[in-house]
Amino acid sequence: MPKIKETTLEIDLKALRHNFEYLKSRMSPKTKFLGVVKAFAYGSDSVLVAKKLETLGADYLAVAYAQEGIVLREAGIRLPILVLHALPVSFNEIIDRCLEPNIYSFHTLKEFIKTASEKGQKEYPIHLKFNTGLNRLGFNTSDIEIVAALLSETTSVKVKSVFSHMAASEDPSEKPFTLKQIDRYKTIVGQMERLLGYAFIKHMCNTSGILNYPEAHFDMVRSGIGLYGFGNSEKENKNFKPIGRLKSIISQIHHLDVGESLGYNMAFVAKEPIKTATIPIGHADGIGRQYGKGKGFVVINHKPAPILGNVCMDMIMVNITNIDCSEGDEVVVFDAHYTAEEFALTAQTISYEIITAISQRVKRVVLE
Repeated sequence: MPKIKETTLEIDLKALRHNFEYLKSRMSPKTKFLGVVKAFAYGSDSVLVAKKLETLGADYLAVAYAQEGIVLREAGIRLPILVLHALPVSFNEIIDRCLEPNIYSFHTLKEFIKTASEKGQKEYPIHLKFNTGLNRLGFNTSDIEIVAALLSETTSVKVKSVFSHMAASEDPSEKPFTLKQIDRYKTIVGQMERLLGYAFIKHMCNTSGILNYPEAHFDMVRSGIGLYGFGNSEKENKNFKPIGRLKSIISQIHHLDVGESLGYNMAFVAKEPIKTATIPIGHADGIGRQYGKGKGFVVINHKPAPILGNVCMDMIMVNITNIDCSEGDEVVVFDAHYTAEEFALTAQTISYEIITAISQRVKRVVLE
């Protein structure tokens, strides 16, 4: 690889392939695979990842909002795309771009039926989400008969899938709760299928659900974080390869004497002579203000360099007193060895937050 000259996110498509194939190995060959590419494909590049997943044989993609799906359609992505948080304001665009909405409330159901009817649609594919315990989005069990009755009164839409979402599939201590969710979901889809009079795709598992609850794979599974290299447990993390490598360089080196301060608000004051490096990455790039002051470190020449003081908008400063390095040397924020999960844990957060926060101004480089 060419030497890094600026803050760069390397995206490893071989690692993406590995993660996809590992997840597929944990499924029945008959089970469909939905790849979640919302939030710029978890902070990487949604078009790049979607195209690769299409090539690898994914059956479906999912985004959070309609605009994310529109970007994929404009890039030539042909796979079916589920919009997980479809909002009525975007229903016209959803139909115009052949996206498929998640319908999760009576308001969204009535509004989408109205829009589809006005646009002359016949059996436009929709997905119904039912709440089985996460209490975030979704119809309740008590809504089943009314939902089915509304659908029986129109030919403008047709149910493509009925799905739910696990709340704690990665947590062994919450297994009884997850099993209750699965049982509740089975009851829901059984009733819906009987009332609608036709079959639809059934899916409930996220990444940890794929790994921990094979009995709940049903017709399709959904994976987000697993595709990007994290298995939500120490054991499973070993089976995945993080696809993102966030790197930067040393812009400048400083020597501080005892009593000298560093950065805004004198958040760090040297208690002994210290050598620091300034790195061109800050909270505008995704390294939040929760880091610094002993939380978070980068790696320079295979040695950890703790972040000092307050994180700035465009820069961080790190302790390199015991590291042999020079201006222009490469800095690893996270990669396959010093992972985003390790970085995030220093601030009591999760890998999802750090990788999805990477700013779009950070240069992307593709590794095949």
